[in-house]
Amino acid sequence: MGNQHVPALAACGPAVALTESFLSRIAAIDRAGPTLNSVIELNPDALAIAAALDAKPRGGPLHGLPILVKDNCDSGDRMMTTAGSNALLGSIAPRDSGVVARLRAAGAVLLGKTNLSEWANFRGSRSTSGWSARGGLTRNPYALDRNPSGSSSGSAVAVAAGLCAAAVGTETNGSIMSPCAVCGVVGLKPTVGLVSRAGIIPISSSQDTAGPIARCVADAAALLTALAGHDPRDSATELARDRASKDYTKDLDKDALRGARLGVLRPAFPSAGSPTEPAYTAALNTLRDAGATLVDVTALGEINKLGDASYQVMLYEFKAGLNAYLATLGEKVAVRTLADVVAFNEKHRDTELNGSAKRH
Repeated sequence: MGNQHVPALAACGPAVALTESFLSRIAAIDRAGPTLNSVIELNPDALAIAAALDAKPRGGPLHGLPILVKDNCDSGDRMMTTAGSNALLGSIAPRDSGVVARLRAAGAVLLGKTNLSEWANFRGSRSTSGWSARGGLTRNPYALDRNPSGSSSGSAVAVAAGLCAAAVGTETNGSIMSPCAVCGVVGLKPTVGLVSRAGIIPISSSQDTAGPIARCVADAAALLTALAGHDPRDSATELARDRASKDYTKDLDKDALRGARLGVLRPAFPSAGSPTEPAYTAALNTLRDAGATLVDVTALGEINKLGDASYQVMLYEFKAGLNAYLATLGEKVAVRTLADVVAFNEKHRDTELNGSAKRH
C-alpha cells in the first residue's frame, strides 16, 4: 500500500513475508530499541492467517496486508480486548467487532492490537494521552520525549514507525485526528454510521466511530473502502447501505483542493518567531499552491461551546453504553458495570491510577 517501505520478500508467500517483516520490526523498535509501546498485543495466529491467504487466489482489497487495530475493538480470537485497562485483562470477545469482521472479509492479516489512552481517554480529568495501565506509555516515534497525543496513540505511532501496512483507530472527539496530526500520518473520522461501532468499547453512541490511519491518503481511502458498510448490529449503519460497495480510492483527485475554502484557526496558530511557525507557514503555502483559498477564523467562542456540549453528551451516554457492552462479555471478566470499573480502579490505584498524575 502506498509508499510503505517493506524489506525484500523471502522465499515464502508474500503475505507471510510481509507479516514476518513487520513482526521483526515490532520486536526491534516497539518491544526493544526506542521501545515505542505502540503494540499492546500481537496476534498469535497472524502468520497462520498470512499462510492461509498465500494459499488462495487474491481476494479482497486488503489481501495479505497486516493491519493493526486499536485495543477497544473486539476480535473473536485468542487476543484480549481491554481498552488498555487491567480491569478487562483476560477478556476474550465472543465475536469479532464489525470493523474486524470487515478487515477479515477484505483479506487483511489481523496483526495485533494497539495501545491507547486508557478507556479511549475517557477515564478522568487527569488522564495522560498515550498511557494505559496495561500497555504503559506510547512514545512519539519522531521525538521519544514528546507525547503522541491520543486516544488512538498506538495506531498512529505504529503507522508512523512502519510497524504495519495501516491501522484502525477510533474517535469520539479528536482521537484519530489528533494523534495522526502529531505523528505525521493520515487519519479520517468517518461520518457516524458509515463504519460499524458494533463490538467497540463505547463512549458516546452519537459520536463514536472507527476510522482508517495510514501513511498516505490513498492508503486511507483503501482502508476506508474495506471498513465502510452496513452492519445489522449497528442501526446507525443503515445510512451506509448504499456505500457497501463504494471504492473510495476512485474519488482521489490531485486537484481536489482547487477552489476549496479552508479555515485557518488563527488563535491556535504559533506566534511569529516560534520554532513551529515556519512549518505551519509552509503547510499553508502548500495548500495555496494546490489551489485552496484560506480564510482566517478568529472567533473561538462558539467553537468552545460546541466542545462543552459534546462533553455533556459523553457524560450522559457513557454509562449506558459501557454497561451494555460489559454485559456481552464472558464469565472471566471481573467487571460488569461502570461502578465495577470505578471500584476496580480504586482498589488498584497503584497501577490503574499511576499514569493519571504524570505529564510527558
